[in-house]
Amino acid sequence: MDRQAYTGFAELYDEFMDNVPYEEWCAYLVSLLKSYGCHHGLVLDLGCGTGTLTELLDSAGYNMIGVDISEDMLSVAMDKRAESGKDILYLLQDMREFELYGTVSAVVSICDSMNYLTDPDDLVTVFKLINNYLDPGGYFIFDLNTRYKYETIMGNRTIAEDRGDAAFIWENEFDPDASLNYYALALFMEDEDGRYRRFDEEHVQRAYNIEDIRAAADKAGMEFVTAYDAFTTDPPKDHSERIYVVLREQGK
Repeated sequence: MDRQAYTGFAELYDEFMDNVPYEEWCAYLVSLLKSYGCHHGLVLDLGCGTGTLTELLDSAGYNMIGVDISEDMLSVAMDKRAESGKDILYLLQDMREFELYGTVSAVVSICDSMNYLTDPDDLVTVFKLINNYLDPGGYFIFDLNTRYKYETIMGNRTIAEDRGDAAFIWENEFDPDASLNYYALALFMEDEDGRYRRFDEEHVQRAYNIEDIRAAADKAGMEFVTAYDAFTTDPPKDHSERIYVVLREQGK
């Protein structure tokens, strides 16, 4: 994970993510939280980005903490907080080393943040930290992009989009042997004088399967509860592009 990730993209992230139905994602996540008995309380949004989902979870009745590694993304999140007047605590921290002031009722991590943990040992480290900061019997719910999505949907493709005042070129490459997905972003943003600034970023994500997650949870002392095909309560399918995983705290 790179503290510089999303440095240039932070200013454009929400604009290019406007196709994501965050309200529907939030409703699904809230339904999962409530199905596991978390109807209210303190909830950590790990890898919160610009805080869109964090704000929605706050509106759903949860007391929110947001943690992210990108100062620029958190700056956008705090601007939203100032506008909404919500009482959300944002912390600039690496999820592999995050610290809280006490335990939380639940932890959530959405938009494939866990895929950014490209070293399986880091996944175990994060699970251990989460287990430590969860209330007894508390739940961690997170999503993952699947190997099927990286290999079949994204593959070795180039994607471009022009919004007039902003544009991007996304060059994607998946390494099936290493289970790593690489994408290079070239971002262009128009300044007031009509000239365009260019930002270049490189991102790497790892494809994990259910067995990988089970093994990491076991090493971390967490209980693997279940996994779902995203936005359903069905088991993951061979062609699932995104899955949701539920882990439970089981002792410090």
